[in-house]
Amino acid sequence: MLGPVILAASRSDKMRRFVSAAPGTKQVVARFIAGESVDDVVPIVQELSDRGLEVTLDVVGEDITTVEQSYAARDAYLELVGRLKELGLGERAEMSVKLSMFGQSLENGHELALANVRPVVAAAAEIGTTVTLDAEDHTTLDSMFAIHEELRKDFPQTGCVIQAYLFRTEDDARRLAANGSRVRIVKGAYKEPASVAIQDKPEIDKAYVRIMKILMDGEGYPMIGSHDPRLIAVGQELARRAGRKLDEYEFQMLYGIRSEEQHRLAAEGHRMRVYTAYGTDWYGYFMRRLAEKPANLLFFVRSILTKG
Repeated sequence: MLGPVILAASRSDKMRRFVSAAPGTKQVVARFIAGESVDDVVPIVQELSDRGLEVTLDVVGEDITTVEQSYAARDAYLELVGRLKELGLGERAEMSVKLSMFGQSLENGHELALANVRPVVAAAAEIGTTVTLDAEDHTTLDSMFAIHEELRKDFPQTGCVIQAYLFRTEDDARRLAANGSRVRIVKGAYKEPASVAIQDKPEIDKAYVRIMKILMDGEGYPMIGSHDPRLIAVGQELARRAGRKLDEYEFQMLYGIRSEEQHRLAAEGHRMRVYTAYGTDWYGYFMRRLAEKPANLLFFVRSILTKG
């Protein structure tokens, strides 16, 4: 029951100030956020790559309020592409973007977000990598999918994310699987009403399995975003039944979570991609990580108490 409470807190300025000032926050944030700048994250990308892992990079900071901030977000990703090019990491590291960070929620936001993300996608393609559009709350999804469809006309490798807890997602999965796109499936980490999303965790897991099967049986490239051993095992079995080779799908996990399992899957020959976030505006991302797993919250509370 803590999850919805934490997600509500992720939108609270008062809670943002409290968490940011708490003495144990920096230690816990470092578990999930790879650094504040490109310079911080590049050595981590290199290390993960050297260990046989692939990476998707997320510059955190979706809560923008001005057009100028949306341009700054675009430029931050273009800087990241430039650094990946210098290091020759284009084939090992892709990028994940939240369109809200590119201005989606502002006036004329759909057009603004598309205009901002297009040069990032184009620059990524030039160095041999790609971009995945992250899913946010349900009110943004029609715009995200429309931008995804538009980008794929010139950059068909552009990926998108679907969330198992939404009632609409099975239909979205069928549409996306049929046209061969790259699709990451996650459970979902936003506070959504019962009118649009499944609220019961076991039912969300069942929906996740149904959607995985749709993707594995389809013509696209499934990306299984989960730390759940049961769902990972089911994904492996569904891939086997669908006749997929190990390079025809991948697993994805968050930086700082189940690292040993990440290395185990990579050692078995699976494509294993680590979702690696960095940046200074970490609060919303951090709170969603706490909401996903009670152990993360307990770790945070203990850190505050021992540092206070």
